[in-house]
Amino acid sequence: MAAVVPADTIRIPGSRTLRFEGRHHGSGVSFFLVTNDPGQGPDLHRHPYTETWSVLEGEATIRVGDESVVARAGDTAVVGPDVWHGFTNTGTGVLRMMCIHASAMMIQENKSEEHR
Repeated sequence: MAAVVPADTIRIPGSRTLRFEGRHHGSGVSFFLVTNDPGQGPDLHRHPYTETWSVLEGEATIRVGDESVVARAGDTAVVGPDVWHGFTNTGTGVLRMMCIHASAMMIQENKSEEHR
């Protein structure tokens, strides 16, 4: 059975970003469809599964452990399980990026909360 999940039903309140958690929709994956302005992005965090990013528009500097890489429209990056990571829009325009979680349920530990 085909199903459409309307964007407005998964939009994070007060944000342009969408948060799709697969378990609520019969899917084995979850994702964020990020729309961020320059300078925006999440603080360091980690998951017990892999995360894959696909940059749709703009530029992101992605921190993975002690390394940083720059990804631009069309690029894909991957982080393994339990690795601290985060990203920032370091471009001059909007960043649109799909952040795919290899899990039907999002599980996230934030470094700022757990490891000061």
